Amino acid sequence: MELTQATVNDLLAQLGPGEGYIYLPGDLNPQDLTDLLNSRYGAPRTLVLNGFTDPTVDESRGAALLVPFEDRAVKIRAWAYGDQWVGTGTARGAEGAERPVLVVAHREVPEPLAVAPDEDEDVDWMERLRRITGWTQPAQRPDMDWAEVESRLGTALPSDYKRMVETFGTGAFDGYLDLNQEPWTDLRRDGLLIWAGTEHEDLYCWRADGDDPDRWPIVVRSFDNKDVPFDCQAAEFVCRILIDPHHRFTMARYFDTHWFMNYGESG
Repeated sequence: MELTQATVNDLLAQLGPGEGYIYLPGDLNPQDLTDLLNSRYGAPRTLVLNGFTDPTVDESRGAALLVPFEDRAVKIRAWAYGDQWVGTGTARGAEGAERPVLVVAHREVPEPLAVAPDEDEDVDWMERLRRITGWTQPAQRPDMDWAEVESRLGTALPSDYKRMVETFGTGAFDGYLDLNQEPWTDLRRDGLLIWAGTEHEDLYCWRADGDDPDRWPIVVRSFDNKDVPFDCQAAEFVCRILIDPHHRFTMARYFDTHWFMNYGESG
């Protein structure tokens, strides 16, 4: 089977708008199908890897896609698209052979979260970020040696950023916004430290002015080399671009549920 976007359209039409799945020819490369779906829907979530289901998977995270395969799923990646879940990967058929699959299921579209409850000035933005991303795992890097990092950089770092790294570890918000495990110094000549970046080459920085890093403003160095300032901290900035569809650097228009893709678990 030659895979093109037209082929994917035909397969999805065959499955229909409700619940459905199909085993595909064994000679099809499942990664090719994943890549085509990536180009439509963005980075996927991994529900099953090497036969093991992510324990955090529930109805809000695509569990309906796994129902047809019972315990036979080998690797399943999933996308949320409007009122539908779309999944692909491999599963064992009734005869026990591993084959590529395409599966769809109905999805309840969640009510959008407010950026912050009642715009409370005392919001704990890291806790808000955990809720927005549905993060329930234990801290990934609780033993970060920040004293060593800060000594090497010659500056203290914002406390919310340190909590982000300790909590989430290595990975990307929505599989798109990469969180640096320590700031990059490539733009230090411009007074900037880079704490995150995107595949579109936007760089998310602090302007490291003053002795209190918790008061450093955010600056986005865009792919076209323009600086855009924001008067907030890193955790608040991430919350806002995930949720606020009107933000200049919003990710809300691409995804209506949000997650953190931990690179240690997404292989």
